[in-house]
Amino acid sequence: MKSPLLSLPGAVSAEGVDEGVAAHYGDLFREQRALADGSGFVDLSHRGVVTVTGDDRLTWLHLLLTQHVTDLPAGLATEALILTAHGHIEHALYLVDDGTTTWAHVEPDSQDALIAYLESMKFFYRVEVADRTDEFAVVHLPAGSIAEVPEGVVVRETPYGRDLFLPRAELESYAAKSGPAAGLLAYEALRVESHRPRIGFETDHRTIPHELGWIDSAVHLQKGCYRGQETVARVQNLGKPPRRLVFLHLDGSEVHLPPHGTELRRADEGPDGRKIGIITTSVRHHELGPIALAVIKRNVPLDAPLLADTTAAAQEVVVEP
Repeated sequence: MKSPLLSLPGAVSAEGVDEGVAAHYGDLFREQRALADGSGFVDLSHRGVVTVTGDDRLTWLHLLLTQHVTDLPAGLATEALILTAHGHIEHALYLVDDGTTTWAHVEPDSQDALIAYLESMKFFYRVEVADRTDEFAVVHLPAGSIAEVPEGVVVRETPYGRDLFLPRAELESYAAKSGPAAGLLAYEALRVESHRPRIGFETDHRTIPHELGWIDSAVHLQKGCYRGQETVARVQNLGKPPRRLVFLHLDGSEVHLPPHGTELRRADEGPDGRKIGIITTSVRHHELGPIALAVIKRNVPLDAPLLADTTAAAQEVVVEP
């Protein structure tokens, strides 16, 4: 779904899964600084929007999600995962309940698969699941923003800012009075800075929540009764995950950023050494320079300098080994 905000001056479309919204509006670092200062907004209208209504919605979702949502207070934002039977991450949902409806935004074009799964699990519960992507656009206001939120708009308030479920018909008019617009590259740079994983970027078909630190924000360890819970409990109580998320400072003298999937090796083994991980997201930050998130083998020493292809990288711990 192509955003009408791509008609704003300087807009350059994002690529890949984020196609349809602006990567930037002509000045990446200015846009980052604006978000860091609490001004502007980010167009996330390409993301899927799913709602669940009905008297049993929270009780039912509690049985399916990794998060404890039975008594989720109205207006309180949370994150939750849906896992495979083997505990691998399948969906990440960014949730809020408004008292009558549970709202979630999800990765672009993932809503159909999510809804198909939810529909298959309805059984006798009094719930209705709906794809609201055509009706509502997600707009992100950064932490510290004092931008006005239109009356009646559902909001997810998080430490990183507010996600608005804005009627899609109001997107252009809201943008006109809530600028400056910041592109997705600025949003992603701040996501990497704060070590927040994103499904499809930091995850693959084998990823379990412990590897990315999602065990702290999206998994409730005192509940069971959801698919994949056995793996979560076993790793939590008896072992360690095979991989861990790290934050990387990249060599700033390189012209190009190592793209997603770039193999990582220990610097002391050289470019022909053993593969110990991959770059998952790399960005240019307005203060930190080139930085990245990566997933590496758990037993790589914390102080080991790394190579992303030929780019030197120094790691910071995100997930403890």
